[in-house]
Amino acid sequence: MKWITSVAFLGLLAVGQTATAADKLTVYSYRQAFLVEPILARFTAQTGIDVDLVFAKDGITERLAREGRLSPADIVLTSDFSRLVELVDKQLTAPVKSAQLDSNIPAQFRDPQGQWYALTMRVRNLYTAKDGLGAQPLTYEALADPKYKGKICTRSGKHPYNIALVASMIAHHGEAQAKTWLQGVKDNLARKPQGNDRAQIAAVKEGVCDIAIGNSYYYGNMLQDPEQKNVAEAVTINFPNQAERGAHVNVSGMVLTRHAPNRDNAIKLMEFLSGDVAQKAYAEVNMEYPVKADVQPSQLVASWGAFKADSLPIVKLAHYHQAAVKLLDEVQFDL
Repeated sequence: MKWITSVAFLGLLAVGQTATAADKLTVYSYRQAFLVEPILARFTAQTGIDVDLVFAKDGITERLAREGRLSPADIVLTSDFSRLVELVDKQLTAPVKSAQLDSNIPAQFRDPQGQWYALTMRVRNLYTAKDGLGAQPLTYEALADPKYKGKICTRSGKHPYNIALVASMIAHHGEAQAKTWLQGVKDNLARKPQGNDRAQIAAVKEGVCDIAIGNSYYYGNMLQDPEQKNVAEAVTINFPNQAERGAHVNVSGMVLTRHAPNRDNAIKLMEFLSGDVAQKAYAEVNMEYPVKADVQPSQLVASWGAFKADSLPIVKLAHYHQAAVKLLDEVQFDL
């Protein structure tokens, strides 16, 4: 494999397996190499199918559209649901029918037409300082309560994570009520939306705000980072809306490209990524929740306790995506 110096260290190479010219495929990935490469190495060791990995932070959708039928890409891996929606909307995907994928991935986490499949789940949590508010039975709706004026921190409203959260609020409450809520959250901000999710957690520790919005896996990664562990340990992770509908979840995922030159191999990889080996690797390396029900989260993530997830089908987030963007524009959330 072009991106791995040695596969032997994994101890997974099957005896006698040699990749032929046909035993290959190409993956375009929004997911960072440190997470994806070891998983793809295991796939190659098991199947003999060689994988070329192309990582990009942005622009994969545009690249696929530009390449058209000449694109070498077979699969795209995304880090959030909005990227999946974008690829489908621009007709850059092909449907997949696989009994194994349907068995491994619950219906809530896959497209009914097989255009996309989720791989991991993360929760949009609310963080509070241990020496401040402490653990709280918070809800997303409460973020608009005037009692929290000047006490909320978040990254840009236009970030895909927050767009998805707003889309879920529209799904549950309707567009008018969601707009009122969004204006209330804006009025309660401690500062202009800025930074990433880790920066929001740090802002709680620093006393900039009392409540921060951030994805669960960032918190887990901070706890494992020697330079940020003390920051993460100063805050409490709260799962919102536990007394009612449950916490909003978003997903990473995968699609088969419309012009995949190695379709059969690509589907084999998609099935592998939905299976126990890959799902456990995602859980252990990046502190995400597996979508395969019988694969457990990492020991660290499990230590946060069980939580109730919103049962809203992920596809609903796609349905209300544009409406969410429209509301964020109307309230000028980032200004």
